[in-house]
Amino acid sequence: MSSCAHNGMEDRLDRLAEDLAQAFDESGCSVERSCGEVTLVVPVAKMSDIALRLRDDEQFAFEELIDVCGVDYSAYGQSEWQTDAAPNSGFGRGVTSLGELELMESNRFAAVYHLLSITHNTRVRLRVFVDTEQPIVASMVPVWPSADWFEREAFDLYGILFDGHPDLRRILTDYGFIGHPFRKDFPLIGQVEMRYDPNLKRVIYEPVSIDPRTLVPRVTRDDNRYLNEDGAMQEAGDA
Repeated sequence: MSSCAHNGMEDRLDRLAEDLAQAFDESGCSVERSCGEVTLVVPVAKMSDIALRLRDDEQFAFEELIDVCGVDYSAYGQSEWQTDAAPNSGFGRGVTSLGELELMESNRFAAVYHLLSITHNTRVRLRVFVDTEQPIVASMVPVWPSADWFEREAFDLYGILFDGHPDLRRILTDYGFIGHPFRKDFPLIGQVEMRYDPNLKRVIYEPVSIDPRTLVPRVTRDDNRYLNEDGAMQEAGDA
């Protein structure tokens, strides 16, 4: 991308951020502008009204919903491994300070919507925090019909409920599945396993039989920069 095109896109996003702040400040919204993207944080009670205005107001004209996903912030900003020998970046997930979002226990979960304005060639992200005990937000299917299966996926994987959804059923896991796989309190090995029993001639469910394990790669490499005068690796505290 040429510098002129890049500057033009940045200017357009800056204007969008300013317009969003002016239009929705009184509704309790906040605007975040970083990494070449604009995020509008919306109060859960105002989601339907704000979504309609974002779609219908010619100033914004976000006609298309691209994606809906859930987020669990329960371990946000925490290191993947509790050890001095493991890095806090790369494969480690905890790379951002928890204080940056000033999260509280009451807003552990969020629904995130990605919108596209074909008219203005702009994109915006909506982030809506929902209650931890009752994670409910209004369904966006009446506003953007494409939200249908996306919201079912967020419900299935995170347990977020979308009030007014026409058919809120699981979409990826089995109908008898217990729990929500993408919650950070859900065991990586799952709760149960299933197999076909040739004697009963049907699929049966049993307690999971594999041992828990960490699936995030941890790579330790020798580095000549940390060799002492004898050619041996220094201890972590000596580096």
